[in-house]
Amino acid sequence: MPLLVPAILVIVLIVAMIRQVDQYERGIVFTMGKYARTWGPGWHLLIPIFQRLVKVDVRIKAVDVPDQEAITKDNIPVRINAVIYFKVNNAEKAVIEVEDFFNAVSQLAQTTMRNAVGEVALNELLANKQQVSENIKKAVDATSETWGVDVHSMELKDIVLPETLKRTIAKVAEAEREKQAVIINSEGEVGAAANMAKAAEMLAKVPGALHLRTLQSINDLSSDQSNTTVWMVPIEALKALEGLAKK
Repeated sequence: MPLLVPAILVIVLIVAMIRQVDQYERGIVFTMGKYARTWGPGWHLLIPIFQRLVKVDVRIKAVDVPDQEAITKDNIPVRINAVIYFKVNNAEKAVIEVEDFFNAVSQLAQTTMRNAVGEVALNELLANKQQVSENIKKAVDATSETWGVDVHSMELKDIVLPETLKRTIAKVAEAEREKQAVIINSEGEVGAAANMAKAAEMLAKVPGALHLRTLQSINDLSSDQSNTTVWMVPIEALKALEGLAKK
Protein backbone atom coordinates (compact mmCIF):
# COMPACT_ATOMS: atom_id res chain seq x y z
CA MET A 1 0.00 0.00 0.00
CA PRO A 2 2.76 2.54 0.77
CA LEU A 3 4.20 1.94 -2.72
CA LEU A 4 0.84 2.42 -4.44
CA VAL A 5 0.67 6.18 -3.92
CA PRO A 6 4.12 6.92 -5.42
CA ALA A 7 3.34 4.61 -8.34
CA ILE A 8 0.11 6.46 -9.01
CA LEU A 9 1.93 9.79 -8.83
CA VAL A 10 4.56 8.54 -11.28
CA ILE A 11 1.86 7.36 -13.68
CA VAL A 12 0.00 10.67 -13.42
CA LEU A 13 3.25 12.57 -14.01
CA ILE A 14 4.10 10.47 -17.08
CA VAL A 15 0.60 10.95 -18.50
CA ALA A 16 0.93 14.69 -17.94
CA MET A 17 4.23 14.66 -19.81
CA ILE A 18 2.86 12.85 -22.88
CA ARG A 19 2.28 14.98 -25.96
CA GLN A 20 0.80 13.71 -29.20
CA VAL A 21 1.87 14.97 -32.61
CA ASP A 22 -0.52 14.02 -35.42
CA GLN A 23 0.51 12.77 -38.85
CA TYR A 24 -0.09 16.18 -40.48
CA GLU A 25 1.86 18.06 -37.79
CA ARG A 26 5.40 18.67 -36.66
CA GLY A 27 6.30 19.53 -33.08
CA ILE A 28 8.89 22.22 -32.36
CA VAL A 29 10.38 21.72 -28.89
CA PHE A 30 11.99 24.58 -26.95
CA THR A 31 14.04 23.76 -23.86
CA MET A 32 14.34 26.70 -21.51
CA GLY A 33 13.42 29.01 -24.40
CA LYS A 34 15.95 27.56 -26.86
CA TYR A 35 15.13 25.43 -29.86
CA ALA A 36 15.93 21.81 -29.03
CA ARG A 37 14.42 19.46 -31.64
CA THR A 38 11.59 18.80 -34.06
CA TRP A 39 9.22 15.95 -33.30
CA GLY A 40 7.56 13.85 -35.96
CA PRO A 41 4.15 12.14 -35.61
CA GLY A 42 3.57 10.03 -32.48
CA TRP A 43 3.71 10.25 -28.68
CA HIS A 44 6.55 12.11 -26.98
CA LEU A 45 7.50 13.04 -23.43
CA LEU A 46 7.73 16.75 -22.64
CA ILE A 47 9.30 17.96 -19.42
CA PRO A 48 6.89 20.50 -17.90
CA ILE A 49 8.14 23.97 -17.00
CA PHE A 50 11.51 23.41 -18.71
CA GLN A 51 10.17 22.56 -22.15
CA ARG A 52 7.50 24.01 -24.46
CA LEU A 53 5.91 22.47 -27.56
CA VAL A 54 4.69 24.38 -30.62
CA LYS A 55 2.74 22.35 -33.20
CA VAL A 56 2.89 23.31 -36.88
CA ASP A 57 0.37 22.10 -39.46
CA VAL A 58 2.27 21.01 -42.58
CA ARG A 59 -0.75 20.42 -44.82
CA ILE A 60 -1.32 22.53 -47.95
CA LYS A 61 -3.26 25.66 -47.08
CA ALA A 62 -5.40 27.86 -49.33
CA VAL A 63 -5.30 31.58 -48.57
CA ASP A 64 -7.88 33.81 -50.23
CA VAL A 65 -6.08 37.03 -51.09
CA PRO A 66 -8.69 39.83 -50.70
CA ASP A 67 -9.57 42.36 -53.39
CA GLN A 68 -6.76 44.74 -54.20
CA GLU A 69 -6.82 48.03 -56.10
CA ALA A 70 -4.01 48.16 -58.65
CA ILE A 71 -2.92 50.35 -61.55
CA THR A 72 -1.74 48.66 -64.75
CA LYS A 73 1.29 49.80 -66.73
CA ASP A 74 -0.98 51.82 -69.05
CA ASN A 75 -2.57 53.61 -66.04
CA ILE A 76 -5.88 51.73 -65.94
CA PRO A 77 -7.30 51.03 -62.46
CA VAL A 78 -8.43 47.45 -61.85
CA ARG A 79 -9.61 45.42 -58.87
CA ILE A 80 -8.11 41.95 -58.54
CA ASN A 81 -8.21 39.04 -56.12
CA ALA A 82 -6.46 35.68 -55.98
CA VAL A 83 -5.99 32.45 -54.09
CA ILE A 84 -2.58 31.11 -53.05
CA TYR A 85 -1.72 27.54 -52.07
CA PHE A 86 1.27 26.87 -49.84
CA LYS A 87 2.60 24.48 -47.22
CA VAL A 88 5.25 24.51 -44.50
CA ASN A 89 8.29 22.46 -45.52
CA ASN A 90 10.48 23.54 -42.63
CA ALA A 91 8.53 23.78 -39.36
CA GLU A 92 11.53 25.10 -37.42
CA LYS A 93 11.92 28.14 -39.70
CA ALA A 94 8.17 28.74 -39.83
CA VAL A 95 8.12 29.17 -36.04
CA ILE A 96 11.47 30.89 -35.46
CA GLU A 97 11.95 33.11 -38.54
CA VAL A 98 8.49 34.72 -38.71
CA GLU A 99 5.88 35.53 -36.07
CA ASP A 100 2.78 34.42 -38.01
CA PHE A 101 3.69 32.72 -41.27
CA PHE A 102 0.04 32.41 -42.38
CA ASN A 103 -0.60 36.16 -42.16
CA ALA A 104 2.89 36.94 -43.50
CA VAL A 105 2.28 34.94 -46.69
CA SER A 106 -1.10 36.62 -47.19
CA GLN A 107 0.36 40.12 -46.81
CA LEU A 108 3.30 39.29 -49.07
CA ALA A 109 0.93 37.98 -51.75
CA GLN A 110 -1.12 41.20 -51.66
CA THR A 111 1.84 43.54 -52.15
CA THR A 112 3.46 41.30 -54.77
CA MET A 113 0.19 41.07 -56.68
CA ARG A 114 -0.18 44.84 -56.86
CA ASN A 115 3.42 45.26 -58.02
CA ALA A 116 3.08 42.56 -60.68
CA VAL A 117 -0.09 44.10 -62.12
CA GLY A 118 1.66 47.47 -62.32
CA GLU A 119 4.34 45.96 -64.57
CA VAL A 120 1.96 44.85 -67.36
CA ALA A 121 -0.56 46.59 -69.62
CA LEU A 122 -4.26 45.76 -69.35
CA ASN A 123 -4.35 43.76 -72.59
CA GLU A 124 -1.42 41.64 -71.44
CA LEU A 125 -3.02 41.13 -68.02
CA LEU A 126 -6.27 39.89 -69.56
CA ALA A 127 -4.64 37.77 -72.26
CA ASN A 128 -1.84 36.26 -70.13
CA LYS A 129 -3.47 35.93 -66.72
CA GLN A 130 -1.86 32.53 -66.15
CA GLN A 131 1.62 33.88 -66.86
CA VAL A 132 1.08 36.86 -64.55
CA SER A 133 -0.08 34.43 -61.82
CA GLU A 134 3.08 32.37 -62.30
CA ASN A 135 5.27 35.48 -61.99
CA ILE A 136 3.54 36.43 -58.74
CA LYS A 137 3.94 32.88 -57.42
CA LYS A 138 7.70 32.90 -58.13
CA ALA A 139 8.15 36.28 -56.40
CA VAL A 140 6.23 35.19 -53.30
CA ASP A 141 8.02 31.84 -53.18
CA ALA A 142 11.44 33.48 -53.34
CA THR A 143 10.73 35.44 -50.14
CA SER A 144 8.67 32.86 -48.24
CA GLU A 145 11.35 30.21 -48.74
CA THR A 146 13.41 31.86 -46.00
CA TRP A 147 10.41 31.30 -43.67
CA GLY A 148 10.30 27.57 -44.42
CA VAL A 149 7.18 28.00 -46.58
CA ASP A 150 6.82 26.54 -50.08
CA VAL A 151 4.29 28.17 -52.43
CA HIS A 152 2.69 25.52 -54.65
CA SER A 153 0.58 27.76 -56.89
CA MET A 154 -1.22 31.08 -57.14
CA GLU A 155 -4.23 31.87 -59.31
CA LEU A 156 -5.73 35.25 -60.16
CA LYS A 157 -9.48 34.71 -59.80
CA ASP A 158 -11.19 37.93 -60.86
CA ILE A 159 -10.07 41.03 -62.72
CA VAL A 160 -12.77 43.69 -62.31
CA LEU A 161 -12.66 46.65 -64.70
CA PRO A 162 -14.32 50.06 -64.20
CA GLU A 163 -17.82 50.31 -65.69
CA THR A 164 -16.80 53.10 -68.08
CA LEU A 165 -13.99 50.95 -69.43
CA LYS A 166 -16.35 48.00 -69.87
CA ARG A 167 -18.64 50.14 -72.03
CA THR A 168 -15.69 51.38 -74.06
CA ILE A 169 -14.45 47.82 -74.67
CA ALA A 170 -18.00 46.79 -75.71
CA LYS A 171 -18.15 49.65 -78.23
CA VAL A 172 -14.75 48.73 -79.65
CA ALA A 173 -15.84 45.10 -80.01
CA GLU A 174 -19.05 46.15 -81.76
CA ALA A 175 -17.15 48.44 -84.14
CA GLU A 176 -14.76 45.60 -84.93
CA ARG A 177 -17.68 43.28 -85.73
CA GLU A 178 -19.22 45.90 -88.03
CA LYS A 179 -15.86 46.38 -89.73
CA GLN A 180 -15.58 42.65 -90.40
CA ALA A 181 -19.15 42.57 -91.75
CA VAL A 182 -18.37 45.41 -94.19
CA ILE A 183 -15.18 43.69 -95.32
CA ILE A 184 -16.97 40.40 -95.91
CA ASN A 185 -19.80 42.14 -97.80
CA SER A 186 -17.30 44.06 -99.96
CA GLU A 187 -15.39 40.90 -100.76
CA GLY A 188 -18.67 39.28 -101.81
CA GLU A 189 -19.54 42.19 -104.10
CA VAL A 190 -16.07 42.14 -105.66
CA GLY A 191 -16.40 38.42 -106.29
CA ALA A 192 -19.86 38.83 -107.80
CA ALA A 193 -18.67 41.67 -110.06
CA ALA A 194 -15.71 39.58 -111.22
CA ASN A 195 -18.01 36.67 -112.05
CA MET A 196 -20.38 38.97 -113.96
CA ALA A 197 -17.49 40.45 -115.93
CA LYS A 198 -16.20 36.99 -116.74
CA ALA A 199 -19.68 35.86 -117.86
CA ALA A 200 -20.13 38.96 -120.05
CA GLU A 201 -16.75 38.35 -121.64
CA MET A 202 -17.65 34.75 -122.41
CA LEU A 203 -21.07 35.70 -123.85
CA ALA A 204 -19.45 38.35 -126.04
CA LYS A 205 -16.94 35.88 -127.49
CA VAL A 206 -19.40 33.11 -128.41
CA PRO A 207 -21.76 33.96 -131.34
CA GLY A 208 -25.41 33.64 -130.42
CA ALA A 209 -24.67 33.09 -126.71
CA LEU A 210 -26.22 36.40 -125.72
CA HIS A 211 -29.44 35.55 -127.60
CA LEU A 212 -29.61 32.15 -125.92
CA ARG A 213 -29.14 33.78 -122.55
CA THR A 214 -31.92 36.25 -123.38
CA LEU A 215 -34.26 33.43 -124.37
CA GLN A 216 -33.47 31.58 -121.16
CA SER A 217 -34.30 34.68 -119.12
CA ILE A 218 -37.60 35.10 -121.02
CA ASN A 219 -38.43 31.46 -120.34
CA ASP A 220 -37.76 31.92 -116.62
CA LEU A 221 -40.03 34.97 -116.52
CA SER A 222 -42.87 33.30 -118.40
CA SER A 223 -43.05 30.40 -115.95
CA ASP A 224 -44.95 32.59 -113.51
CA GLN A 225 -48.26 33.96 -114.85
CA SER A 226 -48.30 36.80 -112.32
CA ASN A 227 -45.14 38.34 -113.80
CA THR A 228 -45.46 41.36 -116.09
CA THR A 229 -42.69 41.58 -118.64
CA VAL A 230 -41.51 44.63 -120.56
CA TRP A 231 -39.87 43.96 -123.92
CA MET A 232 -37.00 46.10 -125.00
CA VAL A 233 -36.79 45.99 -128.80
CA PRO A 234 -33.43 47.02 -130.29
CA ILE A 235 -33.54 50.17 -132.45
CA GLU A 236 -32.21 48.16 -135.38
CA ALA A 237 -35.30 45.98 -135.29
CA LEU A 238 -37.58 49.02 -135.31
CA LYS A 239 -35.77 50.47 -138.34
CA ALA A 240 -36.11 47.13 -140.10
CA LEU A 241 -39.88 47.09 -139.45
CA GLU A 242 -40.14 50.71 -140.64
CA GLY A 243 -38.40 49.82 -143.89
CA LEU A 244 -40.78 46.94 -144.49
CA ALA A 245 -43.76 49.22 -143.91
CA LYS A 246 -42.55 51.69 -146.60
CA LYS A 247 -42.31 48.94 -149.18
